[in-house]
Amino acid sequence: MPADVPNMATPNDEGGTGTGSGQVDSGTAGRSAQREYERRRAQRDSRIRDAHPRLGGVILALTDEPQSTSAWARGARGEEVLGRRLDALADHGVRLLHDRRIPRTRANIDHIAVGPSGVVVIDAKRYRGRPALRVEGGLLRPRTSRLMVGSRDCTTLVQGVHRQTALVRGALERAGLADIPVHAMLCFVDADWPLIGGAFVIEGVDVLWPKKAIERLVSPGPIAASRIDETHRTLAMTFPVA
Repeated sequence: MPADVPNMATPNDEGGTGTGSGQVDSGTAGRSAQREYERRRAQRDSRIRDAHPRLGGVILALTDEPQSTSAWARGARGEEVLGRRLDALADHGVRLLHDRRIPRTRANIDHIAVGPSGVVVIDAKRYRGRPALRVEGGLLRPRTSRLMVGSRDCTTLVQGVHRQTALVRGALERAGLADIPVHAMLCFVDADWPLIGGAFVIEGVDVLWPKKAIERLVSPGPIAASRIDETHRTLAMTFPVA
């Protein structure tokens, strides 16, 4: 999703599975974010051209897009880059779902991976700065953990992926798949990660970069291939393509 915009996707009526063959539609990473970027860009172009019929093209050529618009394009690119790398995990028994709509909302889930170790809900972010865990408090006051990216407090991202994970877990429970583990990841694409170390866990959420995320996803686990496929189909139907 965009670097500075919450996960939002325009609702539609597309289903999450293919037709005829029964194959699952895995979706297209970053599609809804790109669609939102194009919508905002078109609105801005139309507004400026309507207000300045003769000079609108010149104004558009000489001015930058608002950050609130360009963030969608940046976020879409981050999801696309991560999505391509995740799709390469099929040979390792990992099934992917990209850009899934949360029913009855305008929110979406960037990526859902289903593999031998269970389900992983992945929120992709393309922020500038170095992700870090800041722990405060202790002996005389409550201990708190905060997710920092550079100087920015981004702890709300952790809360967001927790909400997504709870929805996925609830869908599995309703489908009789409550024993399938559900994990959460925040994957920062193009962040200023250190050469050694850097990944950490905050409130049960893995915070890492694409290569480290892939290492976690291909790790062995107890889930059989048949149950991976069943879980994949269940989640595709519950969370349609955005």
